[in-house]
Amino acid sequence: MTFDPAAFRKHVLVLLDEWTKTFDIPEDSHALLRRQIANGDDIHSRRTFPGHVTTSAFILDAEGKRILLIHHRSLGRWLQPGGHYEAPEDLAASALREAVEETGMEGLAIDPWHRTSGLPVDIDSHRIPARPERDEPEHWHHDIRYVVRAQEGSALRPDLREVHGAAWRSLEELEAIAPRALRNLRRLGLVHP
Repeated sequence: MTFDPAAFRKHVLVLLDEWTKTFDIPEDSHALLRRQIANGDDIHSRRTFPGHVTTSAFILDAEGKRILLIHHRSLGRWLQPGGHYEAPEDLAASALREAVEETGMEGLAIDPWHRTSGLPVDIDSHRIPARPERDEPEHWHHDIRYVVRAQEGSALRPDLREVHGAAWRSLEELEAIAPRALRNLRRLGLVHP
């Protein structure tokens, strides 16, 4: 399958435009991503700076009351599973792949809301510290985020080469990690108090 960077940029821009309208997000909140798209940057490549696309997954339990978080090795904090986009993957499939790789769980599935809407639940651009050992300057991750559902009783087997651990946590912990995403999840009725 051939990959067209221009078509990918156009797809990300359409998602960004529709997502900002759906969730009442100011367009200027993603100025860098929009500028990189307008400049024709290869935002699909992890070697593109000042920023590139990543995907992540908010893994919810069957009842939508708990979230599965991983303790990120490089950043040293609890976050949702995620990582670099790998062309030519579909963005939702990229988020699902990252979720499976980092948690080792079987039976994970993208929430049906995404198929209906065609949108991610959140898009967040955030700064990543420099990693000289990988020849990476400080840069930005344009993280496109999806809701993933876990099956009841699915075993958790985190990849300890990727993460320090994984655990089911209270949904409220998202307030400190991704407050806008939590607001969107609640607005859509995808989580329950």
